[in-house]
Amino acid sequence: MRRPTPHSALSRLDVLVGEWDMWAAGHRAGPVRTGFAWLEGGAFLVQRADPGPTTAFPPEWVGHVPFPTSTITGYDDTADEFTTLYADGRGVARVYRTSLAGGVWKQWRAAPGFHQRFTATVDEAAGTIAGAWERSEDGEVWAVDFDVQYVRAVG
Repeated sequence: MRRPTPHSALSRLDVLVGEWDMWAAGHRAGPVRTGFAWLEGGAFLVQRADPGPTTAFPPEWVGHVPFPTSTITGYDDTADEFTTLYADGRGVARVYRTSLAGGVWKQWRAAPGFHQRFTATVDEAAGTIAGAWERSEDGEVWAVDFDVQYVRAVG
């Protein structure tokens, strides 16, 4: 069976491909092994995250831990933007707009009563991604939900 031809814009996401250890909430949550890999010959990027036996979570996360999580990101050549579909172990499913340019990775969504945005700096040389998720009830006043740091896994 033939595969689709990936759009060249998808190469912007190459920096994410591989295995990462993700930490959140001031390193009180983690590590969560996160992997990014190409699907369909590079037409889509899939991300999967799942805690391991040594993963710890802060008490306030009990009952709200989303893992395992999966996303799939594709490109819309008519809008010149990425779209990410998200699903998690709680049964939550969301759609985010996504960008990665100039070492800045962003995801965002506008939803009545619960807007979200993520901004992170990708340091390819250091093998790190550092950022934060924010939330807003009205899309005007934002508060940090939790910080996130990814460290490229070795081996």
